[in-house]
Parts: sequence; C-alpha cells; structure tokens
Amino acid sequence: MAETQFSPGVVSIENDQPIINTQPIQVGAAIIGPTVKGPVEIPTICTSYSDYVSKYGNTFTSGSQTYSYFTSISAYNYFQAGGTTLLVSRVTSGSFTSATSNSPGGGGIPNGVESGVLSTEINALLPSISSISASIGTFTISGSSNSALGSGFTGSVTLDTETSVSSLTATNGGSGYVIGDIITVPSQSMGMGGGGGTNLVITLQAADIVNNNAFTLETLSEGIIMNSTSTQNTDGSLPSGSIDNLRWEIQSPDTDEGTFSLLIRRGNDDIESPIILETFNNLSLDPTSPNYIEKVIGNQVQSINTTETEYYVDLTGNYPNQSKYVRVKSVSSPTYEYLNNSGDPKNEFTGSIPIASSGSFEGAVGSNIPVTEGKYYETITNTSTQGLVADDYTTAITLLGNKEEFKYNYITVPGLIKDFASHASNISSLIANSQQRGDTLAIIDLEDYQSTLLEVTTEAKTINNSYVAAYWPWVQTSDPSTGQQVFVPASTLIPSVFAFNDGAADVWFAPAGTNRGVMPTVFRAERKLTKTQRDDLYKANVNPLATIPTVGVTVFGQKTLKKKKSATDRINVRRLLIELKTQIGNLAENLVFEQNTTTTRENFLAQVNPLLASIQQRQGLTDFKVIMDETNNTPDVIDNNQLIGAIFLKPTKTAEFISLNFNITSTGADFS
Repeated sequence: MAETQFSPGVVSIENDQPIINTQPIQVGAAIIGPTVKGPVEIPTICTSYSDYVSKYGNTFTSGSQTYSYFTSISAYNYFQAGGTTLLVSRVTSGSFTSATSNSPGGGGIPNGVESGVLSTEINALLPSISSISASIGTFTISGSSNSALGSGFTGSVTLDTETSVSSLTATNGGSGYVIGDIITVPSQSMGMGGGGGTNLVITLQAADIVNNNAFTLETLSEGIIMNSTSTQNTDGSLPSGSIDNLRWEIQSPDTDEGTFSLLIRRGNDDIESPIILETFNNLSLDPTSPNYIEKVIGNQVQSINTTETEYYVDLTGNYPNQSKYVRVKSVSSPTYEYLNNSGDPKNEFTGSIPIASSGSFEGAVGSNIPVTEGKYYETITNTSTQGLVADDYTTAITLLGNKEEFKYNYITVPGLIKDFASHASNISSLIANSQQRGDTLAIIDLEDYQSTLLEVTTEAKTINNSYVAAYWPWVQTSDPSTGQQVFVPASTLIPSVFAFNDGAADVWFAPAGTNRGVMPTVFRAERKLTKTQRDDLYKANVNPLATIPTVGVTVFGQKTLKKKKSATDRINVRRLLIELKTQIGNLAENLVFEQNTTTTRENFLAQVNPLLASIQQRQGLTDFKVIMDETNNTPDVIDNNQLIGAIFLKPTKTAEFISLNFNITSTGADFS
C-alpha cells in the first residue's frame, strides 16, 4: 500500500497478513469524564491518586447524598493497580470562567467623585447649621480618619438644606483607606465656626474605594463553587465556603523597597486558624525584578483551538504557572519608562504596592453537573451520562485524537454507552480517533446497567475494529471516597487491569485470566455468567467478566472487536504492534533529514534488530525480520526523498483453549 506524503515525517503502514509488517506512546491511561473541579477539557497528567484529587477533586454533595463520578473511581483503581501516569480530560455542562480577585494597591477615595458614589452617614441632623449665615452652600473640607493606614482626605461638601448633604466631592482621596474606615469631617471645616456644629461622619463602603488594583489574580479552577461573597462571618470564615474555595492575603507591604508577601489561603479557614496553602515572599511589581509577581506565580492560560480539523491546546502568557491554585491575570504597573533620570524606579513600583489586606475570589461561572438521588448507584438512568449529555464530550474526544500533542496507551470514557442513540457518534469518534492515531486502544461500554446478553452481543456486531475492546457486565465496587458499594460500567475498572498487567508482565501479555485479570476491588458482577453465556459473548468478541469461585470476578477474554480472523483480533497482539510502532517510529524520527545512505540504513538496523530480539526473548515475538537495504531503497525511492523499511513479525499467540488428553495405559506399558 502506497501513501503519498507531502511533509517530512515517518509513515508506518500496517498490513494484516499471515506475515505481518508494521507511532509514540506514553504508557498510561486516558480517561474522559466529569470531575468535581479542575481544568475543563484540558488534558492534564496525574501521577498519583492524591495528585488527581488535588487537581480534580473526588466527591460532591447533592441533597443529603455524597457522590463520586465514575472518573474518580476509575482513577483510584488505576493507581491502586500500579498505574503511573493518568491523562484526565474533564468535561462539564455549560461554560466555565475562572474566579478573579483584585489586590488593592495604595489607592484611596477617588478624586472628583460625588456622593452618588460615596456612601455617607450623618451622625446627627446638624442642628447648629441654622445658626450660622453660611449654612447652605459648598464648603471646602478636610477630614481625619480612625484608620491606621488611611490618610490625606480633602474635598468639598454641599449642603442643600440646613440638615442635608447633597454632594460630597473628594479633591484628594488620600491613600490606604479600606472598607469600613470612618472619616470624620469636623464641623469647622464646613464653615460652621469654632466647633459649634456637629461633625460629618463618612463610613466607606466597597464602592467608595478606588484602588490601583496592583494586580488581579485568577483561579486555575473554579472548584465546586467559588466564593460568592467577600463578607466574612464573625469567626473570619466565608459564607458558603467549601474546601475548594480560596482567599488571598497581603502581608508585609514595604513601600520603600516596593515588596510585599502574598498568601493563598483556604477559603473556609478563619482568622484564628488560617490554612495557608502557598506563600510568596518579597514579590515586586517591577517587571525587571527576579521577584516580579508574574515570574514568581505565573500567568499562563491554556485554551482549546477548535478552528482546525485537529484540535490542539493554545498557550498564552510569558511565565509558567508556579502556583497550584492561582495565576496572575494582570498587573497594573506600567512596563515602560519605569526608571527616572536617576535610574531609580518611579513611584508606580513603590507607591502602588498592595496594602495589607485580604479578599476572596469571585465571579466563577461553571455549571456543576446536576444529580438526582441514587443516580450513580442502583438507579442509573439512560437519559444522560452522570448529569451530562453526549455533546459535552465532543470536544474532549476530538482533542485527544491529536496524537502529536497527547500520548497515552489506552483510553476510556466511563458512562458513554454505545447503545444510546445520543452517544453513538461519540463512541464512533473515539474508535476512529484510536484507529487514526494507531497508538492506542479504546475501551468502551456497549450497554447500560441491567441490559441483557442478547442486547450486548447484538450491539457488538455493529463494530468491526481492532483498536477497540468491550467488556461486560457492569460490576459492583467500593467508592473510595464514600465507602458505598456502587455499580459501575466495566470500562471504569479495565484500566486498572491493564495497569496491573503492564506492571507484572509486558504489554504483549494478555490482560486476562487468573494471573493478570483478577479484579480485587470488585465485590460482584452485575450477573454471574454461565459458561454458555461466556461462550456467546466471546463469539461476539465481547470480553466476559467471569465470577470464578475462590478467585473472584476475573477478566476472561482478550478480544478486540475485529470481526475478521486476524492476529489483531486479540488485545495482546494489538498492543504489541502499538508498542513496536511506537518504539521503532521513535527511532525512525531520528533519521528524518539524515543522509539517505547505506550508513544511515545500517544504523537503523543496528538499533531495531536488538530491540526486536529483546522482545522476542521476553515472549512477545516468535520470530522477526527487518529489511532496509538496496532491495527496497532503489534509486527511484531515494530520488523521491524516501527511506523504506520492511518489518516482518510473528507475534506470540496466547493459549486460550487448552486441551488435555489423558491416556490410561496398562501396567506394563513402556513410555520410552
């Protein structure tokens, strides 16, 4: 089979023949599904279950019931079985926006703003105003404050009657004021004489304070529900604050040095018992400083580019994110002409540093998946997938079809059911992506909970592909977070079987049987299959989950959904070819743009032959042959800027049907 190639690269062509000839993977599973929190549809690697929980959460509450998603149960079992890397792509319903919070700089009451913005409280009705001639009019005022930080307020007040203030204008808002500060305007400042009048009292509200917004922080995740209010309870906690809420705190501002410290705190802590998640000291607003806030915390944002036929992740921002919780959205300090004629920083970097204060994150929008009681347990419905509709998965599936950007060994979408009309297109896309990538196996579910064997086998017959495998029935396992026994689709736990297999043996060994296919975290299968039922499933290329006495629930099959008799109708052979195409493809990439000479070809053979010999020694192959010489690299091929290698493989087959013939002989029989 010839393939026209228009851009440089390596092309691997696979021909399914009695003699088989054969790009890169990272050992590990990929899971697509809903999670409690985390980046939406941006595939992220987790290296342990605790790492997964920190990034994606584990449980959430609906009504009086605590739930876990299939995704979390799958991740837990995968790592328990020895999995090392897990690629997670979170899907949600609706839009998503990070929560933000502005850190106030050395601002104050805004200049030139009237009382329509400033909130004023009159301590009394100013009874003495009527006793002086200048009781109605506009008067210049100067104020004093009970704030330890605020100072410098001046302005004017207009009295439209003897007892009311129509406007208050700040000509100099001062600096350092915070919400709740009280500014006292002495009566004599309003033209009332030597203190005979009643002072004017101004209590600053949120809208009164205009800060320089030294910087704006943005959460990396919206969490379950980000803080909806900055109002603190009497103990310092936040109303509706969950464990996934965040707050920030500014400490040690130094206007001389232009530095400050930033603390990221748990949103549900309190003043007496702060829970400090991260501390960043000696931060600067000076872009030339090594402690510039964007450099230290990071400002990178990932987004999915969906304008191309192959989706990919775009990255904006100059500095990698160093914080686990937040990034810097913006810094208001200027980045040009920041030095005066003496070479010293202008006031922008010293006078506008954040004041000692704290605040919460607000503004996150992200539809958390609605649930109904019992939905994830005995009464799973087929109208949606754990609160999601099939369309919510489309972008994530398409994105993970990009093999140049994402590497994984096998992929599953627990909860997407092939039989559901609304899910069928996503299942088809998942399979097509796996085949087009050529380096991964898709694990799917054919039928919903409490389906029949006939429904399963009928659905299996609609697929003919060696890059997909199906298992049945559903199984009952323990929710690691709640301890409840829950029924989950088989694809939830199959990644753990693969992980154990790959740790105990190699990818070309069958992830099945009593040595590598036992599912220790499963209490029982949805139904106990008879031998006849297992046979019917295997004829339809569906891998049974058998209940074996004294052993437990065990994967008792290793077929792909390839209908034609072929070596690739077995998972161990398919995964062997994936591994070989990956490793040999990686070696071949090093030859792109090298001289097409005998030396180059011999270098390739010198690497590939030992690799195949090693796999043969480890029972992956019974024999092999590699040809890359003048017989397949003719002058015409070379002139066409091509290098051709032919790789012939005899994969090791598994013993799935064992016949033992017991022959009874007479006592005097000679066995020699």
